[in-house]
Amino acid sequence: MKQRNNHIRHVKNDRLATIKPGYKGNKTIKGQFANGEELYNPDFTNVIRWQFTQNPQRQEKKQDTYTPPVQQGLDFIHDDKDMVVWLGHASFFIRLQGITFLTDPAFFDISFMKRKVGLPCQPEALRNINFILLSHGHRDHLDKKSIQTVFSSNPQVKALAPLQAGNLLRGIEPQLPYQEAGWFQKYDLVPDHLEVYFMPASHWHRRGVTDVNKVLWGSFVIKTPTMALYFAGDSAFAPHFAEIEDLLGPMDVCLMPVGAYKPSFLMSKSHMNPHEAVKAYNHLRGGMFIPMHYGTFDLSDEPASEPVRLLEQIAATGALQGLRIPAIGEPVLLHDFA
Repeated sequence: MKQRNNHIRHVKNDRLATIKPGYKGNKTIKGQFANGEELYNPDFTNVIRWQFTQNPQRQEKKQDTYTPPVQQGLDFIHDDKDMVVWLGHASFFIRLQGITFLTDPAFFDISFMKRKVGLPCQPEALRNINFILLSHGHRDHLDKKSIQTVFSSNPQVKALAPLQAGNLLRGIEPQLPYQEAGWFQKYDLVPDHLEVYFMPASHWHRRGVTDVNKVLWGSFVIKTPTMALYFAGDSAFAPHFAEIEDLLGPMDVCLMPVGAYKPSFLMSKSHMNPHEAVKAYNHLRGGMFIPMHYGTFDLSDEPASEPVRLLEQIAATGALQGLRIPAIGEPVLLHDFA
């Protein structure tokens, strides 16, 4: 028993503040990050099962040609208002109190996956970016070409990343400054009038053959004196949403993943369906709900328009008061929270 426990460690960035009382750090088992307390290794046999199981919505999906609308233009780059601008998938441009962020930039085709919808501007035009927020290392969230493009146009940019993401980033762009954080930790690179926290998610990591769960995953909270914004990254539904609200209060703006949830035997431990995303949002005591992680890449079995249709149906029942479904490139102003 004692020998087995030698394989368990708790890891954090000792230079950063940890906001959860008594939290020892992220649990690792034989060098792999646990998904909270338990190690989660996706079962490859489920991928095989998926390949040999006919999608019951196959025809519906084939006929569903939905892609999110795109609002072309660059004005949001030069504006000075607090705003959120969806750039497709899990990529957002965020401006809060003069500080600009890009989340999980993925602007191009990725590893056998073609991007189905364009951007509001050329990726090179995204300038004056202060921080890249990286939730985890999957290639549709941490994309080499996108990070290199952003850094080329923004030599001042810094990355806020999970534990053990540094080696990935050095291999992508050696000159990109970064800081790693574990769950419940506050980054210290951000100006004093903003607070950025790395918070939990229920997910996993893999980019290659031998690196399963070697890099942490998580979500972000950005707080100003007047509002709190939550970026969920990738996550299954789990108790951490209620814990985040308990530690940091209600989230005024929630950027929530709502796609890539079918078949559930493959996806339910990694992603949320729209009903689960709304449940998580309610645990966060959320204000505005902006969906993401749909319509940009074909990752799963549900028809392309299904996530949006389900959200609209949920909102029509009164169970989702703050739904906003912006076009890609459409600024969502946040002055209501000032």
